[in-house]
Amino acid sequence: MLVLTRKINERILIGDNIVLEVVAIRGNRVRLGITTNTGVRIVREELLSLDERSELSSRLLL
Repeated sequence: MLVLTRKINERILIGDNIVLEVVAIRGNRVRLGITTNTGVRIVREELLSLDERSELSSRLLL
């Protein structure tokens, strides 16, 4: 896992078409803005089913 430190309005570029931006920081909460192509699925992990979480975990370990 790559861990980066960013300040408000700073960005991280992922590949050629994903931009992750720190929009706000309040206490222990961080607001992120994500810009990407229309076809890219973005979902919070806690909304995935158990099967989807297991599949995601196994893919990340490869």
